[in-house]
Amino acid sequence: MAQKKKKWSDLTSGQRTAVIVVGCVQLSLAAAAWTDLARRPAEEVAGSKAKWAAIIAINWVGPIAYFTRGRRIAPEQPLS
Repeated sequence: MAQKKKKWSDLTSGQRTAVIVVGCVQLSLAAAAWTDLARRPAEEVAGSKAKWAAIIAINWVGPIAYFTRGRRIAPEQPLS
């Protein structure tokens, strides 16, 4: 038998707080990924920037994938 979907009013204050915190973390992670993508030169992105912008929109998985697989770290320039 399927469980009844809970409404916001059915949640305890602790559950509501947890939902808000998790949502804020998820949005912050996506915002950080989009900001990094926008500022990073195309040569330092593994693949198309447009593709990564769309992938980042996927909950949790997208930003984590971008940070782990989407960025190429530029070799450090020797100091003059």
